[in-house]
Formats: sequence, C-alpha cells, structure tokens
Amino acid sequence: MKFTKMQGCGNDYVYINGSLEEIPKRNECAIRLSDRHFGIGSDGVIFINPSEKADFEMEMYNADGSRGEMCGNGIRCVAKYVHDKGLTDKTELQIETLAGIKSVSLALDENGRTKEVTVDMGSPEMDPAKIPCTLNSGEPSSPIINVPIIVQSNEYKVTAVSMGNPHAVIFMDSINDLDLERMGPMFETHPAFPNRVNTEFVRVIDRSTLQMRVWERGSGETLACGTGACASLVAAVLNGYAEDEAVIKLKGGELSIKWDRQENRVYMTGPAQFCFEGSI
Repeated sequence: MKFTKMQGCGNDYVYINGSLEEIPKRNECAIRLSDRHFGIGSDGVIFINPSEKADFEMEMYNADGSRGEMCGNGIRCVAKYVHDKGLTDKTELQIETLAGIKSVSLALDENGRTKEVTVDMGSPEMDPAKIPCTLNSGEPSSPIINVPIIVQSNEYKVTAVSMGNPHAVIFMDSINDLDLERMGPMFETHPAFPNRVNTEFVRVIDRSTLQMRVWERGSGETLACGTGACASLVAAVLNGYAEDEAVIKLKGGELSIKWDRQENRVYMTGPAQFCFEGSI
C-alpha cells in the first residue's frame, strides 16, 4: 500500500488515496499504521475518497482506530494533497466529512503549490444536547460557559463547544507544566461527555493571542488541533477574553482563527506540508 505522510502544525496523519487502495477493516489499519514504534507513526489515518456529494471525501480515523468526525489540520492537508498531486486544479473545494461538507480555499505560491489553506469550519454548536454534554448551566439548552466540573477531586471551569466534534475548553494561568498524560484521559472519558471529548487547556496572552495545549479524543496529546483551536477562540469570546479574531499558538505552530458572528461561521487559516512518502 502506498501512503503519504503529512502534517499541519505538527498534527500528523498518514494519507491514503482511497480510490487506488482497497483497504478492508480500515479502523484496524489505522491502529497499525499510527503506531510510532511498529508502524509509520501518526495521530491517525485519513483516507481521501471520491464523493457523490462533494469534490472529495475525508475519511478520518484516530490513532486508536475510532472514527473522527472532523480534523481541521487534516482537512487542510487533504486540500493540499488533491491539488498538488494533480487530482484537481480547483483552488475552491468542497470536502465531505462526518461533520458535513466543508468549504476550503487554497492560497498558492509562485510555483503553483499550496502555501496555506483557509477552511470554513461551520457554525459552532453550544446546545449541550448536541455537543453532547450533560453539564447544566441552570437553564435548559443554555450554553455551558465557565461551568464547574470535578476531575479527581479538583474543580475546573469548562466551556463546551462542538465544531462537528465535542470540545471542553479550560482557561488557566499557566499550561506549560500540565501533566496531560495523567490528566487528559480523565477529561476524555468524563461522564459529562457521553461520546468522549477533546480537551483544550488555554492561556490568554492578550485579546488577540491565545496559547493552547490539547488532549485529543482517541489520540492523546497532539501538537495541534484545528477544531480545538476554533473551539478555543469561540470559548474565549463567550467568556469575554478575546476578540472575534485571534492567533492560536500551539506546540506545532500557529493558526489564525476568525469567528464571523454575523454569519456565525468560524474560519481557520494555516499551513499544510508533505513529510515523506512510501509503501508498506
């Protein structure tokens, strides 16, 4: 099987052309390929498939084999893959995901290669039942903004947002020394989030700059998370910490996030890069 390794802000996936490779049991394939010691090594595997509804389909699996609804860094890499490998000459694409069809725009360099990608990430969902989240803010269906949650006898204030997948955003004064290997699984499997949850730990640098670490559902701590960056900006705006547009500083790089509140759409702009190709 031929594969391509790509990364966006260090969030790395194995990309496979699903129209050329016949792979049964794709969840088991994802577990094997993602293993950083006995496989290729990645945060997961993304199959790029034909689509009857859009230009392409992104079929995403986390490193533990669970199916992911959406990945912001992954979809930018999908856009670069299909354009730079000549599968399309479009610079405006529609890509099907489990979280719906996403629109992406490619900015090209002087050689006609993809330099960066802007993704319309859709509308943030704050209705607890649709995230899903069982925390209660006191009013039926009202957003979960700065609501306390207990993890190992410690209280944390959570803002819950879905960007096609569930996120719990926690604002802290310092995040560099957090032991996410210990803390992350307890948040991921907290009973308040019946479908498990991605957890973002965020420090507000100023009203246009946030620092973020993330524990991704099914993958552990990753160097970046596009949907998590979007959820973090939305949560920061809801809490009054940030403007509608900000730079999110991640371990693997930076993403520019904008929440157009008039249209209620979130836009993410960031890089996508090829790492290497091979066969396995």
